[in-house]
Amino acid sequence: MQLLIGNKNYSSWSLRPWLVMKQAGIAFEETLVPLYQGDSKEQILRISPSGKVPALVDGDLVIWDSLAIVEYLAEKFPGRGIWPADPAARAVARSVSAEMHAGFTQLRTHLSMDIRGRKTARIDAATQAEIDRICAIWTDCRNHFGENGPFLFGAFSAADAFYAPVVTRFVTYGVEVPDSARQYMATVLALPAMQQWIADGAAEPWSLSF
Repeated sequence: MQLLIGNKNYSSWSLRPWLVMKQAGIAFEETLVPLYQGDSKEQILRISPSGKVPALVDGDLVIWDSLAIVEYLAEKFPGRGIWPADPAARAVARSVSAEMHAGFTQLRTHLSMDIRGRKTARIDAATQAEIDRICAIWTDCRNHFGENGPFLFGAFSAADAFYAPVVTRFVTYGVEVPDSARQYMATVLALPAMQQWIADGAAEPWSLSF
């Protein structure tokens, strides 16, 4: 299988399926196309019909949405723990992942992903409300389903991958969060796969100005 991704420093959408595949031990070839270059769109369109990253190629099949990729992988590799095994936990994990996938527009606008950056952001009320919602999601998942491990649903799942870019954003902009959220962030950042992604992003030669 081949996973098409964008810059590791900036592409939050690319990180999600990449991290799922790494954590699940799924072998794949990584193809990185630097974003916002003169020929970026043309290169991406050779693989992804949407012209966006990420995209997963499995034989003749192409899947070009991060959530769709994760669902495809969960069906193809049912024993890899991509979603929680318990039906109730799995339903909530899908709900919080879909909420991240579809929402938090203020966070995306004002706290764009820049892993190697360290910035100060002016956080308005709407953005703070989204930050508070994310912390509430983390707390609720940990309280109800996290008894068997340090992740949102105990063991690592796709839900953690969907919130991993948020963890990097909170670090980049020095966002103040409760101690419980800080502990969860440390757990995500300590993953060897996350350390690899962060190191690769730091070594990239491209620098984008938003």
